[in-house]
Amino acid sequence: MLSKQPEKTRKREYSIKVAFVYYSFSSFVKSDYEILSKHFDVNKINYRKIWDAFRIMIAVLKSDISFSWFAGGHAFLMVLFSKIFRKKSIVIAGGGDVAAVPEIGYGGMRKNKRSRFFAKSVLKHADVVLAVSKFTKREVLKHTKPKILRVIYNGIDVERFKPSGEKKEVVITVGSISDDVVKRKGFETFVKSAEYLPAVKFVLVGKHIDGSIEYLRSIAPSNVDFTDFVSDEELLKYYQRAKIYCQLSLYESFGMALAEAMSCGCIPIVTDRGALPEVVGDTGFYVSYGDPKATAEAIRKALNSNSGEEARERIKNMFSIERREKDLIEIIEGVFE
Repeated sequence: MLSKQPEKTRKREYSIKVAFVYYSFSSFVKSDYEILSKHFDVNKINYRKIWDAFRIMIAVLKSDISFSWFAGGHAFLMVLFSKIFRKKSIVIAGGGDVAAVPEIGYGGMRKNKRSRFFAKSVLKHADVVLAVSKFTKREVLKHTKPKILRVIYNGIDVERFKPSGEKKEVVITVGSISDDVVKRKGFETFVKSAEYLPAVKFVLVGKHIDGSIEYLRSIAPSNVDFTDFVSDEELLKYYQRAKIYCQLSLYESFGMALAEAMSCGCIPIVTDRGALPEVVGDTGFYVSYGDPKATAEAIRKALNSNSGEEARERIKNMFSIERREKDLIEIIEGVFE
């Protein structure tokens, strides 16, 4: 267990300065920033344009350790400056950066891409690479062998993502709706499976990015709802109300929404692709990718199941935010020493 000392007291115990370099401040990136800020002196640098390279250079120069999510161009600059200034660097391999799925045009490791050069260079030269799953670790090793490669799973705040109220016969899936995401997340399968269960409410929760929402609407039966963007609090309520969560992905490096839903007591229905079996274990139901009929049958079985509590216990035991916090602190202190 981590110490329960006040944040200010704990912060004084450490003098490690961390340059936290990122491109997009997504929920899991923000979570790690908040974790590190509790224990170290963290300087946050957002890379969006080429002249931000100067800000990264200064931040790395003034830091002891640099830290970045995803092996992209921003991490390439961070690792390069870390080498020049003889500083240590840590990079999170998050999934898309080490993927190569040409059939859906997904992944930074596809052939003839500049991102492939950046990713391979980052993975090779960073002092530590942290993969978000065993599956992602295997993906990294397809391309290069880092100096140090460890698996540290993403963390879920199980005190925030917890059951509340009565579960309804509602089936949900979560993700932004764009052409590339629709294919990767299996949204077409989700929508088509609703045809076999007309009395059950299906909800696809996520922002509408492009015209692919019109295609999904055109094939959706009347028992499917599309929310568009929802707030974090609204998303939590969907998790708490739904009995079933579907992650019908072709490729998934972890599945944050899946883990959040499980923490709220949702019964998971997933494909056996990527890291999904690592997250779900034996607490859910497995279906083949792209099979609406089999998905509907799994949903029918799950509606008669009471394994939501088991799903939550798995998240609490294996993927808590406290566990990730402990692992990240140990890694950074170990690298610094």
